[in-house]
Amino acid sequence: MPGFILNQGTQVQCAHGGRVQLTSVNPQVTVNSQPIAIQQAPSTVSGCGNPAPSGPCVINQWVTTSTKVTSMGMPVLLFDSQSICASNGTPVTVSATQNRVTAM
Repeated sequence: MPGFILNQGTQVQCAHGGRVQLTSVNPQVTVNSQPIAIQQAPSTVSGCGNPAPSGPCVINQWVTTSTKVTSMGMPVLLFDSQSICASNGTPVTVSATQNRVTAM
């Protein structure tokens, strides 16, 4: 199913309100003047309010991506891509992204 491509300006949060920084982007391909996000490395999380014992979310790994579109040989991230925080296994939520370019 097609979904909107994530770009560097996409708003993503962990389940505890932390902000996810999309660190893997391709600056050669832009959507709405922002580099698109790719699944090259884990994303970082800042400001997570999850208490001990599992601790705050620090990084998250994208587990589902585009199945047909790649950039620099890596799958692009989509609005419906799934991700989990490595420290405690909680999901992240994409709350806002561009709405012009879709991929599968």
